[in-house]
Amino acid sequence: MKKIMIAFAQVLFFVLLAKGSDVVVQYAHLPVPGSLLGIAILFALLRAKAIKPNWVDLGSKWLLAEMLLFFIPATIRIIDYKKLVLSSGIQIMGTIVLSTLIVMACAGLVSQKLASRGAKGAD
Repeated sequence: MKKIMIAFAQVLFFVLLAKGSDVVVQYAHLPVPGSLLGIAILFALLRAKAIKPNWVDLGSKWLLAEMLLFFIPATIRIIDYKKLVLSSGIQIMGTIVLSTLIVMACAGLVSQKLASRGAKGAD
């Protein structure tokens, strides 16, 4: 029961961070999405050791595990765009596949670069 309450509090922290970031972006008229600002704030807090990783560990693991649930409404809404899918489905699928491959390649290259830096520092 204690782990559930801790995870709930951590998820609540993420929700409040996201909502707060949206408010900041809206009032400051920043040219970035609130979610991106929230990620940057979380990264800065973790990097500055203002919050410890274990303070958000359970909540982040739960959100990642349930991530597919967040895509269900968007997937179901595609039914409303039947004509678009029928006329441009191949191009849309090609764009999705190509962008996914690009993101995977970039993530892999960055990971390798960071890993090689870490290996050099360990010597």
